[in-house]
Amino acid sequence: MKTATILKYQWKDHLRSKWIIGYALIYLLLTDGLIRFGGAGPKALLSIANVILLFVPLVSMIYSALFLYQSREFIELLLAQPLNRKSLYWGLFGGVSVPLAIAFLLGTGLPLAYSGILGTSSTMSVILILCIGLLLTFLFASLGFVVGLKFFEDKIIGLGFALVSWLVLAVLYDGLVLLVVYVFGNYPLGKPILALSLVNPIDLARILILLKFNISALMGYTGAVFNQFFGTHLGILISGGCLLLWIFIPLWLGFKVFRRKDF
Repeated sequence: MKTATILKYQWKDHLRSKWIIGYALIYLLLTDGLIRFGGAGPKALLSIANVILLFVPLVSMIYSALFLYQSREFIELLLAQPLNRKSLYWGLFGGVSVPLAIAFLLGTGLPLAYSGILGTSSTMSVILILCIGLLLTFLFASLGFVVGLKFFEDKIIGLGFALVSWLVLAVLYDGLVLLVVYVFGNYPLGKPILALSLVNPIDLARILILLKFNISALMGYTGAVFNQFFGTHLGILISGGCLLLWIFIPLWLGFKVFRRKDF
């Protein structure tokens, strides 16, 4: 049994799952509602982006971790077969993350397509939002695998750790950055603030979206710093590279844990 066989089985199972279908429907209803009430302009797109930045990381990480807990007997059965752990790990990860990405893409992309936004000047903004949503899906699915494998023996602790991690990255982190700015406001904070932004993938994605919509001026001094750095080709390459690193590093850590773990 190779990776492709595991992927085929996982995709068939997850794409028919009521949770994945419900996930896609939620995004479809939210996106459709925001477009209907907010119009087809930047305001609606910015609202959609904010929803994505909050819920894609949460659902991707919790769903991936929960899948590992619920599939323990299945994983143990596969490990008893003549199957190397590398093929199994990548098959399991791809089997979970790709259906999540498809559900997000269909749920968010269909309303954007039939509302006519894709044919307007906002097309590049829509593509950026969808790409960031896909990146965050794979990124937090990989983090969910790390959490699920690390706390494989205790489901409650693992899911609690995943929730706290999402809360820190999505909600509390910005408050900590503002606290740093307030306490050390008399010092040059341009480079430290940039470094803190690169450490948090949700914050980094939010900054790229704000800059795309040309509202960095609302962020004051930090907005000027972000615009100066992230608005350049070098800044875009570095930020994109950091998001990719945020995907590959958890995947590598998860594979190391999976390869050595005694199931």
